[in-house]
Amino acid sequence: MTEGPLVAVLDYGIGNLRSAQKALQRVGADARLTSDHALIADAAGIVLPGVGAFGRCVEALEVSGLTETALETASDAAAGGRPFLGICVGMQLLFEESAESPATKGLGVMAGRVERLSGDVKCPQMQWNRLDVLKPGELLAGLPEEAWMYFVHGYAAPVGPDTVATCVYGSPLCAAVRRGNLWGVQFHPEKSGTTGLTLLENFVSTLVGVR
Repeated sequence: MTEGPLVAVLDYGIGNLRSAQKALQRVGADARLTSDHALIADAAGIVLPGVGAFGRCVEALEVSGLTETALETASDAAAGGRPFLGICVGMQLLFEESAESPATKGLGVMAGRVERLSGDVKCPQMQWNRLDVLKPGELLAGLPEEAWMYFVHGYAAPVGPDTVATCVYGSPLCAAVRRGNLWGVQFHPEKSGTTGLTLLENFVSTLVGVR
């Protein structure tokens, strides 16, 4: 059996990172949970999961020595280099800052501030929600017309030029972003059944031939 492309799932000690690794393995990737800089440099793609508080994730990245690596690989992906996927808080970390941790700076690859969910809705959003795809692309290819994903979050990135999908929760929220080969999703594809696995399979398919 042919070994799938090497995917580095950045291991910075936050939440259940292994669930993202296992889901990527299920769709054919040689996904490894790692903080090894040499292995990350050899990977065909990078994945940055994240759960919990924005500030805690930023701190954990710094403690693990992965801040510069995450910034460099995400910036490279945005410029058309190796594909990079941020998941949940991992997507939020791509932005400049968050209202959840006002004194803490994000990676700043994407412009804007992550804000608390507003309006007459329960916060956090903890439910399945339907994606409204604004800009179809490789990551969102082949999803059902009614694509439902599982969300767990109390903050959301701004809807802007890089937004490729939204969901409605009181008002339209940014559900997915793309710039070059840099993607971010606010939902958890690894917890979103076959639809989420299709998205991860799409990500893995972009890596063939990268390394």
